[in-house]
Amino acid sequence: MSEKRNIPFSPPDITDQEIDAVVEVLKSGWITSGPNLASFEKEIEEYCNVDNSIALNSATASMELVLKTLDIKEGDEIISTPYTYTATSSVAVHRGIKPIYVDVKKDSFYMDEEKLAEAITPKTKVIMPVDIAGYPCDYDAIKRILKEKNREDIIILCDSAHSFGAKYKGKIVGGQCDFHSFSFHAVKNLTTAEGGCLTFNDNLAKFEREDLPREFRTTALHGQSKDAFSKMKAGAWEYDIVTDGFKCNMTDINAAIGRVQLKRYEGMLKHRKAICNKYNEILGKENICILPKFIDEDGTESSYHLYLLRLKGFKEENRNELIKLMAEKGIATNVHYKPLPMFTLYKNLGYKIEDYPNAFAQYENEISLPVYSTLSLEDAEYIAKTLLEELKKY
Repeated sequence: MSEKRNIPFSPPDITDQEIDAVVEVLKSGWITSGPNLASFEKEIEEYCNVDNSIALNSATASMELVLKTLDIKEGDEIISTPYTYTATSSVAVHRGIKPIYVDVKKDSFYMDEEKLAEAITPKTKVIMPVDIAGYPCDYDAIKRILKEKNREDIIILCDSAHSFGAKYKGKIVGGQCDFHSFSFHAVKNLTTAEGGCLTFNDNLAKFEREDLPREFRTTALHGQSKDAFSKMKAGAWEYDIVTDGFKCNMTDINAAIGRVQLKRYEGMLKHRKAICNKYNEILGKENICILPKFIDEDGTESSYHLYLLRLKGFKEENRNELIKLMAEKGIATNVHYKPLPMFTLYKNLGYKIEDYPNAFAQYENEISLPVYSTLSLEDAEYIAKTLLEELKKY
């Protein structure tokens, strides 16, 4: 296959509809948090079938907001996975907490539930699982463990950055755990350029809060009791500062992009699914790859955010060489993820990758192929066939 193309890894899918929506906001005279944001949050609630959504400037801010507002602090314990992007753990480190990592199951990208049960102590306050690549982790298994240990007080804060639009046992992801944090970053399925949101159902008894959504919104605006839109009304300047909050609200500009994306989203998901199916169809013909899972008979289905392919018999150096060879053919690929204990920050905190052998085994032969809603099926076929051609050389 001598042909060479130029295929990026994950460009955003932006149309004239998004551009027109942004121009409309820019001309409106109100560009920060305002009516578009309020509408976007309502539309997310309807889409995810949840009681509440708080749209913010990132998924990271969503997780920070939960830990801050619910007073998770130094001395408390948070259990998570080493197989994720740093954001999942850095929010804990910011609170003075060194996360407790539970290795993934053998031949899996997901936390080992048996080891999770063993890791829970009287100090455990939060469990942070990850919906890696857009396929939901087993929420019910985590809940079952908490029930068996009589620890249903533990908060399940799911890093669902990848799984907006995914389904868990037939229902859209967003209300299964205590909190779900979604990302709308530029490379995500649905983008607002930068952004994210927190979704949750009303559960005041567990959190002993009178108005948790209001607390989140206040904390996201410097702890200010009144948002800018309300303050700007004639004579309504007076406000209070009630907590040492963050500054992580989403703007109307970002929300306008998100609202258009949400209207287009089902079609975008359908195309991503077709790309992943095309990869599976071609790569599944040869017994040299471990194909990713996208759908289960119980109604669980991925959002088709990433295509995490594992290469049989490959080591880290082989995989890295393959990435270079694919780049020479004009195809950008990636790796998701280098386990956190392999990074300087986490090494300095005392983590060792040797303690997480299953995570390393998943990483050393993983390669991520391009998946995005403007990628043609013809290009997807070219990618898969080029990969097979290179793999056969090994």
